[in-house]
Amino acid sequence: MLSALTLRLRLRVLLALLTAVGVTYAATGPVGAFARRIGAMDRPGESRRVHDHPIPRLGGLAIFLGFLAGLLLFTSVTRPLRGILLGCAVIVVLGVADDIYDLNPWIKLLVQTMAAGIALLHGVEIRILTNPVHFAGGVISLGALSAPITLLWIVGMTNALNLIDGLDGLAAGVAGISCASMLAVSLFLPRATDVSVLLGALGGACLGFLPYNRNPARIFMGDTGALLLGYVLSTASVVGLLKMYTAVTFAMPLLALALPLFDTVFAVVRRLSHGENPMKADRGHIHHRLLAMGLNQKQAVAILYGFSVLLGLAAVLLAANGSVRFWLLLLAGTAAAAVWLWLFLRRHKTRTKEKTEDD
Repeated sequence: MLSALTLRLRLRVLLALLTAVGVTYAATGPVGAFARRIGAMDRPGESRRVHDHPIPRLGGLAIFLGFLAGLLLFTSVTRPLRGILLGCAVIVVLGVADDIYDLNPWIKLLVQTMAAGIALLHGVEIRILTNPVHFAGGVISLGALSAPITLLWIVGMTNALNLIDGLDGLAAGVAGISCASMLAVSLFLPRATDVSVLLGALGGACLGFLPYNRNPARIFMGDTGALLLGYVLSTASVVGLLKMYTAVTFAMPLLALALPLFDTVFAVVRRLSHGENPMKADRGHIHHRLLAMGLNQKQAVAILYGFSVLLGLAAVLLAANGSVRFWLLLLAGTAAAAVWLWLFLRRHKTRTKEKTEDD
């Protein structure tokens, strides 16, 4: 039997999610009109762009409004949450300025670090990590390394969501899936807190934005939205999961956020190995490689959604009990087999078509 406290928390999560969906959906149209009026448009021309006509940016403003509405109406503002919200304000101002004026990457990195510092000063801090050598409950106290590791995690994740925002609906969908898996984990843990409401509100904002952002997109979230999503997910993972003293908690956010993290690390290593600026944009991201395989935007996004779901299920598995774990394993295995079969058939069809054309 669920306690009355748990039921009330889950009701608040649901209400926060639904409110965020409605507010974001209602605000996206006016935000798009505002972006057109001030000239905040994403124009084709760069080799990494995949759209062929100008599309308004600043969709992240609608996501921010929905997120705020869902969060503030259904939870109290604690000290860590105050730090997250203040940092969000800094991130949104940075994103709007970048969507309009295209700021220098180093300026953006400096401001992101300031936003991460604000959260850190309000108690959003990674103080312990699971000891990988003694998996059965051992933990490592970070001590003096706590602050720099926290800053690195927040800034890294903030940029990770921005880097995968290259196809219609990709960043919003991946962020929404990450919210869902982290929310499920937070509700499984015995000390579930109001961070569950935060994740519900952010996930709802992603859902409310997707009807406008799915292919063919009518509006982009821009840096305003991508940086905001990465910032909130990173800080929420610290407050909600990394503070829990269990043997598996560090693996949970890593799995839930694995796709953008892997793409970011791979991009930095690739650029450095070629002697390039690690912050220089290119067409080497995972979604670009899927397009190069012959997939269209919808197919590439579906594949990456599938991988995000599988990774999210793996995170939830670590927190689930025995019976739930069995069904999640079965679901994950079925989904993995379906994704592999689809890719195999797609590749076989492409090769057959290429061979026919050559003949």
